[in-house]
Amino acid sequence: MQQRVSLITLGVQDLQRSLQFYRDGLGWKPASNSNDDITFFQLGGVVLALYPRTELAEDATIDATGTGFSGITLSYNTKSREEVDTVLQLIEQLGETIVKPAQDVFWGGYSGYFADPDGHLWEVAWNPFWEFDSSNGVILPS
Repeated sequence: MQQRVSLITLGVQDLQRSLQFYRDGLGWKPASNSNDDITFFQLGGVVLALYPRTELAEDATIDATGTGFSGITLSYNTKSREEVDTVLQLIEQLGETIVKPAQDVFWGGYSGYFADPDGHLWEVAWNPFWEFDSSNGVILPS
């Protein structure tokens, strides 16, 4: 597994309020594939996403109001479905917890979640709509 973070998703209470902060307050430009349900920002080779907290918790199969979900997940994006399975198998071999086994997901990709030794949630995802640059940084569609 290479050392990289591809996507940081912040679970937000009010998507429009958060969008206004990042877009209007900080001057960040949302990517063209943002929509009413999720906002993406290209940050060099890393993508920041804003997504409703309750829906992000639901995707990770964690209770949004409990102590088991901090409101943020880190993502390791892969170049294939098979690589998702390979990474999650490695995590299992390391003795860490698979929170959500890899599966087809509603947005058209394939992903699963694991918790690191401190309980931080990582999504391992293959997104058929994204490409990588020569440094393995995610490139959002323009």
